[in-house]
Parts: sequence; structure tokens; C-alpha cells
Amino acid sequence: MAVSKKGREELKRLASSSSLREDMRRLAANRHRSLIANEIVDIDRLLTFLNGYNEFINHARKPFYRMVDRVMKL
Repeated sequence: MAVSKKGREELKRLASSSSLREDMRRLAANRHRSLIANEIVDIDRLLTFLNGYNEFINHARKPFYRMVDRVMKL
């Protein structure tokens, strides 16, 4: 995919932004810590994140349907 001349100029401008680089560094440093507590994934934090994300993208909840299969083998 080719980047237009305008797009290249914008990328150069963004690359020279020290505040953007600092923000990206902070995000990269903390991207996994929000879901991990005591070296294991905290399910409550994960569910809170997923519910918040679904709300953010305006994802509608689907009704719960009980599974009818009696024997499920992988």
C-alpha cells in the first residue's frame, strides 16, 4: 500500500513530536499490567475491560441462550 505525499508529511510531523513518542512509550510499558495482578491474569479486570470496550464501540448485548447439547467432545 503506497502512502501519499500528504500522508508521508503527516507521519514525519508526528514522528518529530516528543509528546506523542512519550505517550506511546507509556502505553507500551503499561499495556499488559492493567490485566495482571500477582503475575496472573485477573479475570475481574479482564471482564471490566471487555465490558468497557464493548460499551465504547457501542456493541449491543446479545440475549443469553442455554446450550442444548448434552455431550460435547473436542
